[in-house]
Amino acid sequence: MAGHSKWASIKHKKAIVDSRRGAHFTKLARAITVAAKEGGGDPVGNPSLATAIQKAKDASMPKDNIERAVAKGTGAGVDGASLESVLYEGYGPGGVAVLVEAVTDNRNRTGSDIRHIFSKHGGSLGEPGSVAYLFDKMGVVRVDGSKWSEDDLLGAIDAGASDIEHDESLLEILCEPTLTTAVRTAVEADGIEVSGSELVYRPTTTVELDEDRGRTLIRLIEALEENDDIDAVHANFEIDPEVLDRIAAG
Repeated sequence: MAGHSKWASIKHKKAIVDSRRGAHFTKLARAITVAAKEGGGDPVGNPSLATAIQKAKDASMPKDNIERAVAKGTGAGVDGASLESVLYEGYGPGGVAVLVEAVTDNRNRTGSDIRHIFSKHGGSLGEPGSVAYLFDKMGVVRVDGSKWSEDDLLGAIDAGASDIEHDESLLEILCEPTLTTAVRTAVEADGIEVSGSELVYRPTTTVELDEDRGRTLIRLIEALEENDDIDAVHANFEIDPEVLDRIAAG
């Protein structure tokens, strides 16, 4: 498995634990609000909203919280009106391309915070368009790879999945963003439990890092993810899986 994909797997496992503590509810609610604001409050006609709601459900967010977040996005509240999604682009150690998805009510504050984090961890914030072309936006549906194999996922292929990536413990089913809900539904219809689904930016090329630069990059990613305004971070790095395990272990 590619380094960036394995790191996504490690983060996914950590997120499951964090979500059970309710640590991500605020970020999940803000993502729902922005998706509803930008595409309307009906998830049937708004794939981004459908995916954001499903991600919140996977984290066991209460139904009332989800409904309030949708209502804010459709105009029932000042908070929703002030929120917007912003994509920041930058460079990490070794020239790694980094995309930062943020949800903010103050672009100046968020931009300043992100610039500071990049600078502190050996990176730099770039201009719009500087690295986004190195990524494809895709939907991903995750399944426990210790229980299921690619042969079990033919329904996902029929529903429009374009590829399946895996390691020993996780299967990631890739598809066009608008097909994420349909692919997840097909997988679940085959009796397969889904551990999560979301929209991601997948790198089309990668930069190989040694352990020292890898550690610096992971510190940058984690610092960005700790910011309340940042929803997700994507990077086009490649690190040996064994080295990445050592980095993840601290």
